Amino acid sequence: VQLVESGGGLVRPGGSLRLSCAASGFTFSMYTMSWYRQAPEKERELVADITSGGGSTNYVDSVKGRFTISRDNAQNTVYLQMNSLKPEDTAVYYCNARSRLTGNTFWGQGTQVTVSS
Repeated sequence: VQLVESGGGLVRPGGSLRLSCAASGFTFSMYTMSWYRQAPEKERELVADITSGGGSTNYVDSVKGRFTISRDNAQNTVYLQMNSLKPEDTAVYYCNARSRLTGNTFWGQGTQVTVSS
């Protein structure tokens, strides 16, 4: 099983980034996919998630209206489009896969997002 995040980097406040998470080794289309983040000295928090078929999404209040989660089950990839970025969005962003049927959970290695002028 692999979850490989990409797309992180350094961006100025107000800028945009698009994170990708490429999955392999499991049946991607049967898993709820999520993005979490962890800032220094803070607990990991759920940013957004999307159901297996993509029909339902959920966001933490602090990113509503700025971030969009999406998935392409044909490409086994989940995305996080991040607009209007703020310094407080600075964190390591992690991709997570979770099966409601089996309880299996997988994590990616994380990608750093830094928002700074």
